Amino acid sequence: MWITTPMINGRLQRKMVRSHTSYKFNCDMPPRAWKANVMEMSSAKSAYFISKQEGQPASSNMASSPKRQTRSNLIKQQALKIKLETDANESVEEKVKVKKARKKVIVSVEENVSKDEPIRPENWETVLKNIQIMRAKKDAPVDLMGAEQCADAESSQEVKRFQVLVSLMLSSQTKDQVTFAAMEKLRKHGLTVENVLNTDEEVIAKLIHPVGFWKKKASYIKKTAAILAEHYYSDIPDTVEELCKLPGVGQKMAVLTVNIGWDKTVGIGVDTHVHRIANRLGWTRRPTKTPENTQKELEDWLPRSLWNEVNVLLVGFGQQHCTPVKPHCGTCLNKDLCPFGKSHVNR
Repeated sequence: MWITTPMINGRLQRKMVRSHTSYKFNCDMPPRAWKANVMEMSSAKSAYFISKQEGQPASSNMASSPKRQTRSNLIKQQALKIKLETDANESVEEKVKVKKARKKVIVSVEENVSKDEPIRPENWETVLKNIQIMRAKKDAPVDLMGAEQCADAESSQEVKRFQVLVSLMLSSQTKDQVTFAAMEKLRKHGLTVENVLNTDEEVIAKLIHPVGFWKKKASYIKKTAAILAEHYYSDIPDTVEELCKLPGVGQKMAVLTVNIGWDKTVGIGVDTHVHRIANRLGWTRRPTKTPENTQKELEDWLPRSLWNEVNVLLVGFGQQHCTPVKPHCGTCLNKDLCPFGKSHVNR
């Protein structure tokens, strides 16, 4: 590159710039000499270029000059940078302590209440004694025509248990008077497992009519007799779970069958009467919607020694005093203790 500079001492100067190096030429030099001089300089090695043959700077002055960024150099620098970053990260990770999650400790505070001691309704013993006083005569339908009175006293224990089971199957949605009359007809016909198997279903249906759902119950009795003959040697199961597997047998029937037939205390039989009275007295922690829920609530706090008694006691009380419609709250001994009675006695 040629640059013309101002005149110095009356002579025009030209400057050639190449790779940051200036070369001065005398203007009096002939043009041919200029050309030869330029060709000589262009063939010389520049201090600012790296020799391809030697791979090193041509002059020692290049020690402070930056290297040319080639592809191989870039790759080496990038690899070195990654290694340094990796080493740095590893050293940092070693210093960082992993914090473990704290375990939540739940502290339960017991207000001096024993786990073995259930929470019982207030004045429940007084209420129960008053019901026993009102039921002292034992002249309710359940006392005279209940499941215990439906079995033939002169029969064997196996036959008695079968008759208790059949009477409870008939009692569903049926008054005790109707159930008792149907059982009398069945006993006269011969109420044993073998005799039921030899009797047509239509005949059984006519004998138990007019109990509720008499056609279905006739089929249930026939099928149950076949199962008992095949699997239980014409006797009945002694557990609630096995009894509930029989056709037409529910939770209440199974519990009462074991209580009466096998003389075992396995639970509280809850029918519509017991279910209604327990809720009226506030004997459940909250209002229950089904007899099964009421059974669980009562068994949680009522002493086991009263489980067998409470069914007949409350059923008879519901038949005579605490009736579904127009209960006799005014003459009830618990009118001042019963939540339901307090709200209905003055109506």
